[in-house]
Amino acid sequence: MKKKQSGCNEGANRMEALTENKAKRGLTLVYTGDGKGKTTAAFGLAIRAAGRGKRVLVIQYIKSSERTYGEKITFDKLGIETFQTGVGFTWTKTPEEHREALKTAWAFTKERVLFGGYDVVILDELNNALAIEKFPIDDVLPLKEVLELIQHRPKGMHLVITGRSAREEIIACADLVTEMKVVKHYYNDGIPAVKGIEF
Repeated sequence: MKKKQSGCNEGANRMEALTENKAKRGLTLVYTGDGKGKTTAAFGLAIRAAGRGKRVLVIQYIKSSERTYGEKITFDKLGIETFQTGVGFTWTKTPEEHREALKTAWAFTKERVLFGGYDVVILDELNNALAIEKFPIDDVLPLKEVLELIQHRPKGMHLVITGRSAREEIIACADLVTEMKVVKHYYNDGIPAVKGIEF
């Protein structure tokens, strides 16, 4: 009986060491689904990380710097670097404007992730960008390069990717995937985006 217990303890110790090593390597977290709360969950994590003295970077792929967002105002106060690299929803600008924005955002992301020295990087709505079908994007935001960045980012960096329609390949790389599900939404009652809630 003692031998068996010893074996269990050894197994538990090995599992603990493996878990600790994985966390030290850096985790990939994905928040996806059609429900509200993906970005909110990621930004809650950003605040928690900053509170622990972690250096946090947020890159928003769809939101434009032409508009004011509550999270940007707060993050500026907290010292969390935030960059809005998009030009808005896909129907608000021409395909070429979106393609150029995605190309610039991806180059910026690669540079910051590989050389920026961050502990946590949040790629907000990257899933949405990768799911665009209205115009070609693979030449400006190649899925292959995204997967390479996830796998070869600096050791110890936690990477958070948000947005609906996460690609299966992204999900396969993740250590955590949370899918937000819509049960009820006030949009269906004609209530538009609310300041302080959506933006």
